[in-house]
Amino acid sequence: MTVRAHAVQHASGPTQIHEYEPPPLGPLEVDVTVTHTGICQTDVGIIDDHHGAARFPLVAGHEAVGVVRAVGSAVDPRHLSVGRRVGVGAIAGSCFRCEWCLTGAQHLCPERDDTVLRGMGGTFASQVRASDWRHVPPVPDGLSSQEAAPLLCAGTTVFNAIVGHDVHPTHAVAVVGIGGLGHIALQVLAAWGCHVTAISTSDDKAEAAHRFGAHAFLNSRDLPRTRDRFDFILDTVGADLPWDDYFAALRPRGKLCVVGVPTSAFTIDPISVLPAEKSLVSAVVGPPSITRRLLDFAALHDIRPEVEVFASTRLDEAIDLVRKGRARYRAVVNFTTTDT
Repeated sequence: MTVRAHAVQHASGPTQIHEYEPPPLGPLEVDVTVTHTGICQTDVGIIDDHHGAARFPLVAGHEAVGVVRAVGSAVDPRHLSVGRRVGVGAIAGSCFRCEWCLTGAQHLCPERDDTVLRGMGGTFASQVRASDWRHVPPVPDGLSSQEAAPLLCAGTTVFNAIVGHDVHPTHAVAVVGIGGLGHIALQVLAAWGCHVTAISTSDDKAEAAHRFGAHAFLNSRDLPRTRDRFDFILDTVGADLPWDDYFAALRPRGKLCVVGVPTSAFTIDPISVLPAEKSLVSAVVGPPSITRRLLDFAALHDIRPEVEVFASTRLDEAIDLVRKGRARYRAVVNFTTTDT
């Protein structure tokens, strides 16, 4: 089957239709017909070649929901079969033989298949191929495809932070930023049972924060007066922060978890961390088990990313919206329609 992909020929360039015939399907591989795909800041970063890792021409995208079109000969039909609605996220495969894969941390595999770094293998296309079916989670019936798409990167990142860093329902937590990741994190943490505070630079975000599940709102200008309050702070913004103020807001043994990428090196006074055994930690997209748990958790607790949906003919417009930070709160492209 001919794949119709939206390829970028040079850094920051527009997408152009590029058609190609995929190679024969490998034994563990899965071909998925894409119906919806999210657009992430990581996609913009690779299109604009922020870190010099892009290989042009390239097809970005790594938050796809669609229908299984074909499976390899070694795919277990009891778990995945043609016609099943599934997701293909940020990681489409791993080796399953290294120490990380064998302990359930496939997202840390040094040979992992990062969907957005493949060159021509991203999800801005009529079809995407996963290199290992075990990285292809079924999508629960309780989630629409456009809502499920952002969960495959933004959602699994914040869920991996929560589960991986042992956040308890009894914890007081804070989420920094009410954007693409933050608005999902607020919903998940509220459903997790935590007391949740949203932190933002703008009081205008307070209403939205409460709508997404926050119990309290804190303007970041008031942070210096906040002490010994949170067990866990999740930083979702891609910016430099007054790190010492955030550590001061943590209780003893509290964790500041960064999932947004700061623009500069961390500068932290040792006294902010050492006397009360506080930690600076991070999280990335979760392994397959975490992503599957998140999808089930989201369906069970009515967690819904708020999305703006674009037809495939408006892909470049949607990319630019994300580039400018104006998406509210995630941009999703519907490849089943060319209208509006």
